[in-house]
Amino acid sequence: MNAFAYRDGYYHAQDVAIRHIADAVGTPFYCYSRAAIEARYDAFADALKDFNALICYAVKANSNQALIGLLAARGAGADVVSEGEMRRALAAGIPASKIVYSGVAKTVHEIEFALQQNIRQFNVESEQELRAISAAATRLKKTARVAFRINPNVDAGTHEKISTGKSENKFGIGIDNAKAAYDEARKLPGIEVCGVDMHIGSQIMTLNPFKAAFSRIAELTQELRDAGHTISTIDLGGGLGVNYDNLNDNAPTVNDYARVAKEAVGHLDCDIIVEPGRSLVGNAGVLVGSVIYTKTNGASKFLIIDAAMNDFLRPSMYNAYHTIVGGRQSNAPEEFYDVVGPVCETGDTFARKRKLPLQEAGDLIIIEGTGAYGSVMASSYNTRPMIPEVLVDGSEFRVIRRRPDYDSMIALDIPWGNSD
Repeated sequence: MNAFAYRDGYYHAQDVAIRHIADAVGTPFYCYSRAAIEARYDAFADALKDFNALICYAVKANSNQALIGLLAARGAGADVVSEGEMRRALAAGIPASKIVYSGVAKTVHEIEFALQQNIRQFNVESEQELRAISAAATRLKKTARVAFRINPNVDAGTHEKISTGKSENKFGIGIDNAKAAYDEARKLPGIEVCGVDMHIGSQIMTLNPFKAAFSRIAELTQELRDAGHTISTIDLGGGLGVNYDNLNDNAPTVNDYARVAKEAVGHLDCDIIVEPGRSLVGNAGVLVGSVIYTKTNGASKFLIIDAAMNDFLRPSMYNAYHTIVGGRQSNAPEEFYDVVGPVCETGDTFARKRKLPLQEAGDLIIIEGTGAYGSVMASSYNTRPMIPEVLVDGSEFRVIRRRPDYDSMIALDIPWGNSD
């Protein structure tokens, strides 16, 4: 669904004018649509209805507990990569029995915490990690349910910084070493092997990488079963892309994704776990800022807004494209703007030579598709406060994360010589 659109000439989130929210909370801020998130989850659930499937939301995409709670109420589990994310998921109402724990550097303390919660599954990324889990489980008299994250050496065709399934990436165990890892796991105390896991990257815009990876995982599953291993669960990971450019509509559909999964692994009679993150919340959020100044340097015309790279890092970090629009429809002449923020870095740039109607100080600027990897990657660089997050539900909205004041930010520091 398209939860963000112009009505009567003004940009709305569902039934709420963005200007109304801006007047109430100030800019910049993130705005999310409850209806869009729930509709996207329901689409996944419907597409996977022929599987015994658990949809584990990848918390790293957006860890606000209000959003996690919406998905928990829908029946979602959680894919987490740290103790902090696990605690957020538990606090938001996701039961430990629906939590899978991924990540390449789980510490002993984190492993023990997860064991104490009796989570559903560890997605193990190395033999050393396996031994650490075994030792912790033995100490705590627990049994750790594990699946190895297998690196199938598949190029997902995505940005190099979000590719995770090639042999040169740090993630997972090479598929050629998988059988040896499973053989070791069978001998270790406190370990119950339950499945196979994979995740080949993020923002994947074609089905071919999924087809290749799922087929390799299916073959491996059969080989492991033939060797006497019990494989009851296949975790297919996440990675399904979203359309950031509203001029194109080329992301695979959830139904196409489910069809590929069924063709590859449907005959194995396994429980299926999928870990969507971006594809659940990415297009369910926007970043709203205000124009501070416009200026011209040589051939470049700059639109300087109050949002910055510390609020939304993707354009600076990945050269990511996001649709940018004004807060109101206008018949004003169009200009080519470099849309930039106030941080003292040349990289604090959201777009170059982007065509927009003539903008003036005080006008609202909306950066679309920022529901994922926006607020979670933000920082207080330049001692800029983290910006609020707002959730819209029909004609109502509420703040789900407040903007901190400067006193509370500065109070986190302990001056030299002060032991308090």
